[in-house]
Amino acid sequence: MQRSFRFFSSSFASTVRRTMSSSREVISSADAPKAIGPYSQAIKASGNFLFVSGQLGFDPKTGDFASADVEGQAKQALENMGAILKAGGSSFAQVVKTTILLKDINDFAKVNAVYGEYFPSNPPARATYAVAALPKNGLVEIEAVALTSTHPEAGDEQPQKKARTDDAE
Repeated sequence: MQRSFRFFSSSFASTVRRTMSSSREVISSADAPKAIGPYSQAIKASGNFLFVSGQLGFDPKTGDFASADVEGQAKQALENMGAILKAGGSSFAQVVKTTILLKDINDFAKVNAVYGEYFPSNPPARATYAVAALPKNGLVEIEAVALTSTHPEAGDEQPQKKARTDDAE
């Protein structure tokens, strides 16, 4: 929840925004690589959305790429994303949008094959771009936006209690 306060002085007006701590939560997982810059692995925001930062194919234990090929890096990037989704109270089934960055657009079909294993039905909306370079000379980076299990549209709600059909009390 954001609230704006306006302070007036003789020469100007400025707006100060205060963000309530419940509207933004940093999410991190030891099962995914640490951020390699000034960013968080993910942020859970008001409305129970989870914004997962772009994941490269780093092995979280070694800090090195899990593979030299694009398929291996895509698989590891998605494994890293899965660990972060779990830490944020979400899952691949709750992802609503992804963005894939490829060093070489000719790797599109290879990455698609791996990606399809993680989103076998009802896949999220997606954009894929070829970029000049990725951090640490990676071949693929994947980011996501997901619902969390406490979001009313997430689908991982508590099961509805079955209506009672007998007359016994």
